[in-house]
Amino acid sequence: MKSRKDFLRQSAMLAAGAIILPSCMSGGDNTSKTQDANNEASGTASDLNIGLQLYTLREIIGQDVTGVIGKVAAIGYKDVESYGFSSTGGYWGLSPLEFKALLDQNNLVSTSGHYGIEEFIRTDSKDELQAIIEAAKVIGNEYVTVPYLSEDLRSLDSYKMIADKLNIAAEMCKEAGLKLGYHNHDFEFADLGDGETALKIFMKNTDPALVQFELDLYWAVRSGNDPLALFKEFPGRFAMWHIKDMDKTTPGLNTEIGSGSIDYKAIFTGAKESGMKHIFVEQENFSIDPFESITQSFNYVNTELI
Repeated sequence: MKSRKDFLRQSAMLAAGAIILPSCMSGGDNTSKTQDANNEASGTASDLNIGLQLYTLREIIGQDVTGVIGKVAAIGYKDVESYGFSSTGGYWGLSPLEFKALLDQNNLVSTSGHYGIEEFIRTDSKDELQAIIEAAKVIGNEYVTVPYLSEDLRSLDSYKMIADKLNIAAEMCKEAGLKLGYHNHDFEFADLGDGETALKIFMKNTDPALVQFELDLYWAVRSGNDPLALFKEFPGRFAMWHIKDMDKTTPGLNTEIGSGSIDYKAIFTGAKESGMKHIFVEQENFSIDPFESITQSFNYVNTELI
């Protein structure tokens, strides 16, 4: 079984030409429109915390979780999205209570966490899912977010089954005061025939009151989609965004927000229509020091997008 990390590494190695963004996403000074749209989406711009998906720092966080969290907070991030929790290993060796205490010490919240629920999807066993929900509640998550589906689960029949499982998991989350989220890569946009895609199946067959989506904007654009068109097609369903930029010369690689080919100012004009409430910077690969990178991305988002 391939891990999400393996998948992303393979995708980064694919030979690809530069993706041309749709004309509605390029050109012009959209700063004022961006600010107005974001103000409407989240009350005021200052209400929107800039989050970081901690998978960005996966190569180092396990070595010094306390130090890494402290550095993330010092940069100015207010929200962190966890990943990799297990009922035996917790969060990088910390129990949910210990991780919550660390967040509190650094004035951080964790609105969402990425949690693998494939055991439940495959077997109907709720043991690990229940442990996930209990941990998410302890650390203060609002969303239990499904980060990835293994390759053998990517078929028309599997997607329909998974949609049903997402609804069941979402009901369990609701009982604990949580919501369920789903994070995409590029395979959710693949044509399954007659214009059907995994994303459309999930959208049509999950309860919008219980299941929200975390749109990874890099993967949406990389797969040839216009995020603004997605917002119109599925209004209000993208409560969370992953924002990472696309290298201008090598689209399979990420770069710092504002340095790549994705026009984030244009995308932020659709914040209200998308339903966006939370944003998380994420970067899969680096050409500079990771902390310098996430600082540069934070500063761009903070000064140019919100």
